[in-house]
Amino acid sequence: MSQGPLSAFSRFLGHFRWAFMPLGLLALLAVGVHAAADTLDDRLLVLVDLADSAFDRVVGRFTLTESLVDLLSLERRTTLARALALAWELTADVVLALPALGYREELAAQASSRFSPALPARDSWRALLVRCLRRPTSMRWIRPLATALVAVAGACTVARLVQGTVYLSWRELLGEGAADVAARGLALAALAGLLWRLGWRAVLRNLQHADSASEAHARGFARAFAYGLPGSALVAPLALAAALDASPLLSFVR
Repeated sequence: MSQGPLSAFSRFLGHFRWAFMPLGLLALLAVGVHAAADTLDDRLLVLVDLADSAFDRVVGRFTLTESLVDLLSLERRTTLARALALAWELTADVVLALPALGYREELAAQASSRFSPALPARDSWRALLVRCLRRPTSMRWIRPLATALVAVAGACTVARLVQGTVYLSWRELLGEGAADVAARGLALAALAGLLWRLGWRAVLRNLQHADSASEAHARGFARAFAYGLPGSALVAPLALAAALDASPLLSFVR
């Protein structure tokens, strides 16, 4: 049976899966990190204000340094908070998103499903999770969990964009009620599709990366706890912000 042009085009694009799958994972995580970091601007501004207040109390005590009280205006404090948020975001991209570029699928000749990449026994979910339980490290636990939360935030961001675009484009054609239903349905489809095609792969890739690094460097309890801890501590607050502020899952159904 001859194949249609759409099937042939799909097979042609499949040859470039090695390139666009890692880039897709990278993009999803970068969007999620940005969404989480965007919710932290105001919190960072509060911290900058507190630090500035403490600095003003110290320098204001002395005549020689009292002119420094006005060193940081509100505009400068806002700029500093945004710069800190940007630096935090870019560093988190390196920690969470950059390992996604190492994603590879090893397709077995007799793969049971064309939707599921065949993994070596050592890199299967079961083997990785067993090592997480038997030889826990901070990287093995924090990085994959942070990746999962950030991936959900990234998928929610894209889904909200789909929802808004569809609603604004279709409300005059279908009416507000029908456009709202269609927008929510397509947003949910986009959310589910991104998590199904990219989200779990991003978590798997970071779990593989954390497992490999832990096996190579984290020998003993002290090193297992300390190795990779700065990066993990850096992304943990962003992951929490992604879960609490940047992942409005219920907004798509109510």
